[in-house]
Amino acid sequence: MDITIHTSFLPHVDPEESLVFYRDVLGFEVRSDVGQGRMRWITVGPVGQPSTSILLAPPAADPGVTEDERRTIAEMMAKGTYGWILLATRDLDGTFDQLRAGGAEVVQEPTEQPYGIRDCAFRDPAGNLVRLQELR
Repeated sequence: MDITIHTSFLPHVDPEESLVFYRDVLGFEVRSDVGQGRMRWITVGPVGQPSTSILLAPPAADPGVTEDERRTIAEMMAKGTYGWILLATRDLDGTFDQLRAGGAEVVQEPTEQPYGIRDCAFRDPAGNLVRLQELR
């Protein structure tokens, strides 16, 4: 089989704040932005990697989600336990410094992990955990 990861999903609460984080702070390009108000589906991805994207979508937009489920999703997002993504870079320290200077909420500074990787972590405006791993 020849399977690739094309798009991952992360929820957003405020599409404009998410655009600032993913476009302006992380440097991703905006590939599409559909909908209006808070009901927008925004596709972003790394420049030069058109086959890999992140879809930023309104949480619980599916009409099949119950009110209890919507509440649970909102609570998990507020705690930062609903969505997360693992990204990678060859320059962890430089990228960390740029993200911190751009106002990203630091969760963990660059750290050598006991399981053999070096990484750091941030939260995006919706509370999603963004881990950044150093490529070696």
